[in-house]
Amino acid sequence: MSESNKEIKVQPPEKFTGLKFDGPKESSVGKAAIGSAMGQMAKYMKPADAIKLSLKINQKGGFDCPGCAWPDPDDDRSSIGEYCENGIKAIAEEAQKKALTSEFFSKYSVQEISELSDFEMGKTGRLTEPMFLDEGSSHYKSISWTEAFQLIARELNQLNSPDEALFYTSGRTSNEAAYLYQLFVRAYGTNNLPDCSNMCHESSGVALSETVGIGKGSVTLQDIHEAEVLIIMGQNPGTNHPRMLSAIEKCKVNGGKVISVNPLPEAGLIKYTDPQSPKRMLTNGIKITDLFLPIKINGDVAFLKALMYELHKMDIDQGGDLIDYDFIEKHTNGYEDFIKAISQIDYMACLKQCGLEAKDVRAAAKMIARKEKIIVCWAMGLTQHENGVDNIKEVVNLLLMKGAIGKPGAGTCPVRGHSNVQGDRTMGIWEAPKDSFLDKLDEVHGIKSPRAHGLAVVPAINAMHEGKAKVFFAMGGNFLSATPDTDFTAKALQNCNLTVHVSTKLNRSHVVHGKKALILPCLGRTDKDIQNGQEQFVSCENSMGVVQSSQGVLSPPSKHLLSEVRIVAELAKATLKNSKIDWEGLASNYDNIRAAIEKVIPGFEQYNEKVRKPGGFYLPNGAREGKFNTTSGKAEFTVIDLPKHELAEDEFVMMTIRSHDQYNTTIYGLNDRYRGIYNERRVVMMNEEDMRDKGFKKADVVNLTSHFNGVKRRANQFIVLPYPIPRTNVATYFPEANALVPIDSFSRKSMTPASKMVRIKIEKGE
Repeated sequence: MSESNKEIKVQPPEKFTGLKFDGPKESSVGKAAIGSAMGQMAKYMKPADAIKLSLKINQKGGFDCPGCAWPDPDDDRSSIGEYCENGIKAIAEEAQKKALTSEFFSKYSVQEISELSDFEMGKTGRLTEPMFLDEGSSHYKSISWTEAFQLIARELNQLNSPDEALFYTSGRTSNEAAYLYQLFVRAYGTNNLPDCSNMCHESSGVALSETVGIGKGSVTLQDIHEAEVLIIMGQNPGTNHPRMLSAIEKCKVNGGKVISVNPLPEAGLIKYTDPQSPKRMLTNGIKITDLFLPIKINGDVAFLKALMYELHKMDIDQGGDLIDYDFIEKHTNGYEDFIKAISQIDYMACLKQCGLEAKDVRAAAKMIARKEKIIVCWAMGLTQHENGVDNIKEVVNLLLMKGAIGKPGAGTCPVRGHSNVQGDRTMGIWEAPKDSFLDKLDEVHGIKSPRAHGLAVVPAINAMHEGKAKVFFAMGGNFLSATPDTDFTAKALQNCNLTVHVSTKLNRSHVVHGKKALILPCLGRTDKDIQNGQEQFVSCENSMGVVQSSQGVLSPPSKHLLSEVRIVAELAKATLKNSKIDWEGLASNYDNIRAAIEKVIPGFEQYNEKVRKPGGFYLPNGAREGKFNTTSGKAEFTVIDLPKHELAEDEFVMMTIRSHDQYNTTIYGLNDRYRGIYNERRVVMMNEEDMRDKGFKKADVVNLTSHFNGVKRRANQFIVLPYPIPRTNVATYFPEANALVPIDSFSRKSMTPASKMVRIKIEKGE
């Protein structure tokens, strides 16, 4: 078959890799995690690099893990290793010993590369030189940096409007690169800055901004240790934020209790064995969860309403000392309307929707009734729904009832995903910037920023699909595999005149491209960054608002790599011919970028001085201090409607999740050890009774279809597995099941894709 007649694989190949399944586990980390981490280093890294990186990752004066955004301890850090199993997987992926050169692209066409699985693509090696795919060509070819920047500049300057360009950002980008990137984009003339926040915690940011006046969490790591009750909702820390388990362990040792609310039982929330503690290793760990509530997918509002109903009733029965009325009077607004609505809920409808029994809800109410130090932690299980913003507002309602915010050991804890995703937003990576930020940006840099809001991820995809956006530039990430509705998004990217990806390694977005395409290889978090003969460092903001330095320790795998900062500066110089900004001065010494940030963004005073102190510094956080920067000046209660979750008789609710060998769209391996699933990703986890009703047996092959707004979407060739999940609920991995997530199903206000609640039908395959 000729090259032109073969189709690019926009979805992961529909092929099986050899399933082994022995069921979910009840213990996490321990010896197995040590073995996995050592195996990753031995298989993919040079021994000397592995040792050097393991001693510097998340250490003061070292580099920030390119994985998750969980904070490092403020005080002493473990000398054995301040990292987790998945942190090692992340650096093994970035600092892998294989190099990907132009010879690879000469040998393999784009179509042939698309036949690889996402795991196979990631393991082809580190990108080493800029690559260009011309219109009509089948193979990427080497291109000089100068030619690449000139090509991008021509395409950008030929557009009818700057708003025909999109500038995406992944959460991995440093503060310095993010600030310079958004400065270039606004000097160019648009606010089209979609980013990965749009797809994860945008719902949290919107809800928290409206209710407590800041779009970030309010707690510190010390607060986690001091909490009397941790309520962990829609989150799997054992896989997604493993270092969080050590913080939960400290809470437990201090007498704290844990309530886990999740459709699936997760090993990390059942038992945790600290691999650095001989005592824990000998005694097989510590029990984490005191009360597990196996909630139905998106039953969170219903559960929280029932919980608050029980608390209100208990408060009346026990003399009115369970709800913090003093806090409510002094610091909140809207309580009367809120509590009236709670007292009138349809309690049985709430129980039916969340799938819990009344005794379980009452048990949770009793656990928090006489506690003041309560923290609610959550992740994508709450945010990626059409009612994602409401989910978070209901969480805030519970905390405000108990006065559990703005005091030690209490508050909101949205657990961010990618390292520095929160920092990117702080630096101005946002399609809807505040005028106060733009005014200061203009004053400091002598530009005139556009004021019209730009496009978030979902509108950006639609704009490309409709031909209204013609250049797509991605600073990191794997846009195609991260976004919903894979086929729709692929066609959107293919409509562009030019797609550009700044990357460290190959991914599926490189083979689903515009008429012309560029891959620009950059330095990783682990690489040394030398500008004008001087070694530079960058900085990142973690999930709890701490900014600290990060400095790579390895020699880059190629002399042709540029830092993200340098790439932005060179692009700006090529594109903005009359710019008054000293792009060269900013890129030559990152202190100059930080000096500019200090003038523009509150909280960064004396940035260069404070970021050089071991451990960094905390940014201001009004909610943490009990100061609520809302319209009323108080924290806001919200009256939330119970969502409607009707299903047809033959429908199921599907949520997309990560495997243990995965971080976001990066596939480190083919195992999901804690769930007992090995060497396979095309699986659907299903309740055994539902399987019997459908006539399915373990390991049957099925096809999945979703139906939304008259459009049918399909993902074929999945293996059905019996799993402890509520009836009518199923779970699949992304990106394999992203093709089923409708582009037009997203959270109200935040526009976050509803990847955790997709109505599907399941049919027997071949």
